Amino acid sequence: MDGDIGDLKRIYDRFNARDIDGVLTVLAEDVAWANGMEGGHVHGHEAVRAYWTRQWALINPHVEPAGFHRSADGAIVADVHQLVRDLQGTLLQDKMVGHVFRFREGKIARFDIQDVS
Repeated sequence: MDGDIGDLKRIYDRFNARDIDGVLTVLAEDVAWANGMEGGHVHGHEAVRAYWTRQWALINPHVEPAGFHRSADGAIVADVHQLVRDLQGTLLQDKMVGHVFRFREGKIARFDIQDVS
């Protein structure tokens, strides 16, 4: 699990730096990625790229993992402090969420979001 957690920490750093390509390197080509804005999932690298590009044109999210644990089904769950601001810097959301990662052959195959309130 330590190697996967190291990859996840790098993903959060790259996401916060708006480095899409840096994140895509650890996602499976056919990744299913939760769409936190509209619901459902986007599928594949180009859909993730389009989703984040659209998201960052509307809001300024920042996510910091506070801890990691393994779920009963083998997924890695990150407890994440999520701050969302509008593009002018006004705080829209400040909460903890659960990010659930499922790996396949060393790459993230699925990402889901859990409400932890």
